[in-house]
Amino acid sequence: MTRQHYQGSCQCGSIAYEVDADLDQTFTCNCSRCQRLGFVLTFVPRADFRLTSDGPVTEYLFNRKQIHHRFCPTCGVESYAFGTGPDGAEMVAVNVNCLAGVNPRALASQAVDGASY
Repeated sequence: MTRQHYQGSCQCGSIAYEVDADLDQTFTCNCSRCQRLGFVLTFVPRADFRLTSDGPVTEYLFNRKQIHHRFCPTCGVESYAFGTGPDGAEMVAVNVNCLAGVNPRALASQAVDGASY
């Protein structure tokens, strides 16, 4: 797969976005949040992500409080999160489960041991 343009949203559509992403680069994580929510994630530079509908939104910070988990207070879905990469660049963690026309369970996602961080 190569970098493609996708549309994503929470379940009710109150939060919606467009993103350019390479879904050959997806991850699952076993941290206390990701494991409970069953996330399949891809990370993209902030410049490759554009909100088309932003609200209302609630934010949740945990552990080191470096990732801004944004979710819809109406349907409860976290469709993306903001943070910075190891190099300090602004990144967006995109919940691939929220992308239109994508079957995230068919992707060859890499497992990350987030529980050890």
